[in-house]
Amino acid sequence: MEFNHDEKEDYSFWTKYKHFAKNELLLYIIMIVGILLGIIIFS
Repeated sequence: MEFNHDEKEDYSFWTKYKHFAKNELLLYIIMIVGILLGIIIFS
């Protein structure tokens, strides 16, 4: 019973995380582009 309960918690966590991950991925892409532009400008 406990294992099934934990599994349900993990499932809800992953669905929330996947929904959040789209925004997180966009933030990382923006950061990487910004860093690359910074390197190009300063080099």
